[in-house]
Amino acid sequence: MDALREITHIDNVKLGPDERSVVIIDQTKLPNATEYLTLETPKELYDAIFELKVRGAPAIGICAGFGMYVLAQTIDTEDYEIFLTKFTEYKDYLNSSRPTAVNLSWALNRMEQVVKAHGSLPVREIIALLGKECRMIQEEDRKMCRAISEYGLSLIKDGDGILTHCNAGPLATSQYGTALGPLFLGKEQGMNFKVFADETRPLLQGARLTSYELQKAGIDVTLICDNMASLVMKNGWVQACFVGCDRVAANGDAANKIGTSGVAILANYYHIPFYVLGPSSTIDLNCQTGADIEIELRSPEEIKRKFYEKPMALEEVKCYNPAFDVTDHSLISGIITEQGIFRAPYTESFKGLKK
Repeated sequence: MDALREITHIDNVKLGPDERSVVIIDQTKLPNATEYLTLETPKELYDAIFELKVRGAPAIGICAGFGMYVLAQTIDTEDYEIFLTKFTEYKDYLNSSRPTAVNLSWALNRMEQVVKAHGSLPVREIIALLGKECRMIQEEDRKMCRAISEYGLSLIKDGDGILTHCNAGPLATSQYGTALGPLFLGKEQGMNFKVFADETRPLLQGARLTSYELQKAGIDVTLICDNMASLVMKNGWVQACFVGCDRVAANGDAANKIGTSGVAILANYYHIPFYVLGPSSTIDLNCQTGADIEIELRSPEEIKRKFYEKPMALEEVKCYNPAFDVTDHSLISGIITEQGIFRAPYTESFKGLKK
């Protein structure tokens, strides 16, 4: 159980000892090395998010909240208007690092509202309130992960085979995770599952992070290539699919790491329930359908050479490298948040969301 707790309660995003920096685990170095990075400047924070050194929608939001508190302390002025202008500049800069994950803009906007709601206070007091707010974002995420884990666990039983895509475990959140949370919570309660983890192209979060977390926690995990999901489903080895999300539209369409929609289509064909798990903050009611979600495009080099000693394609070969795809709401059996399990039609069930 000690090994399980070390994974489920991993300290992957935190404030530095003097609260003038953000300290993260560099997820690009896992699973072969556990290295911590200290982020102090706008560019260091931007690069950490853009380069996926910190990743996972909730973890990005936590990092952004801490980051704005750290940057606010560097604004050397007692003039509120000057402070607000510079704060907004930093906020907009960080917000441009990852366009698809709504938790980034959600956390940044939440920190900005603290500044705008207390314009009559001295700047030093506003900064102190920002420190409280970013800690609250992290604490709320801890409670959220636990609630999602409990709701998700209610949908599966001991011995089930679960297929997951990308990484939505503790590294992507604060504790437990979202899509992996029910599995860790079940393990704590003496349950066992057989998990199939897609490697998840193009950045291999499933191979590097999901299989790492599950293996270290003592959960039976089998790593498969993305194009093997159909076979393991056909073999009857999968009873449910659990995936995370970076943005959910008002109609239930859900954006997640590229390849998720293919898993959903296969699950639908084999009559396997397909669940999306994430905090209610990822549900963007201002985004009507998945067609309105901006999809991040990444460098072709991530496909051709990133994980290879030598390039695996000719230099002149064109590459299309979207980071996400959108799963149609009709393929989703349920969307699990800390507020409960939402079912289709999502335009109706989301009316019960507390925002």
